[in-house]
Amino acid sequence: MTSLPGVGDGDLPVAATVVLLRDGTAGPEVLMLERPDRGSFAGAWVFPGGKLEPQDRVTPDADEADAARLAAVRETEEEAGLAVDPAALVPLARWTPPAGVPLRIRTWFFVTRAPDAPLRLAEAEAVAARWLTPADALAAHGRGELILYPPTWVTLHGLRDHHDVDGALAAARLGGIHVFETLALPGSAGRTLLWREDGQYHPAAASAARHRLDLSALPWRYTRTTG
Repeated sequence: MTSLPGVGDGDLPVAATVVLLRDGTAGPEVLMLERPDRGSFAGAWVFPGGKLEPQDRVTPDADEADAARLAAVRETEEEAGLAVDPAALVPLARWTPPAGVPLRIRTWFFVTRAPDAPLRLAEAEAVAARWLTPADALAAHGRGELILYPPTWVTLHGLRDHHDVDGALAAARLGGIHVFETLALPGSAGRTLLWREDGQYHPAAASAARHRLDLSALPWRYTRTTG
């Protein structure tokens, strides 16, 4: 069983996604899929993934993280035609969107080495695929060439300094599961997102610590300090 602080929002739908990495000449590359221009995340570049389905819960009281792991494997096979070992998935993060957004889904992120196999995209789920270094994906987004959502952007940001896949996976195992319970900064019209480590996440807290993402202009600006 996986126990995490501050789960909350227990009635939210749950999804899972997989960050698939391979070694490239300029460092680790991540598989990015372009969603169709309709439906959820229309036109965005994402990692393979989707909502949990009933078959992902082996038993009625199955742990959410275990069910998410099975969903991540299933969705990767369905969307990209790649078979991954559920035991090889390293839990990376759990994201909860801010209140008030139209689509709120709690999403588990896993990371693993990509299998050495050809991609077979499901046309209804992905219209294109690219292997990009995290730095290149972030730079393309900063130029307005790719649509990324904040969880994808922050995940890429956290992977950009690793020199190879082994290093990225080792860091993920050591770092454990990062919990992102997102709050839109009041008065920012949702253009600045905060997480619990930020001194302004709790109005009564007197802390100069910052953990936030400024979406007000490209390139986005991520800040994490301890005060």
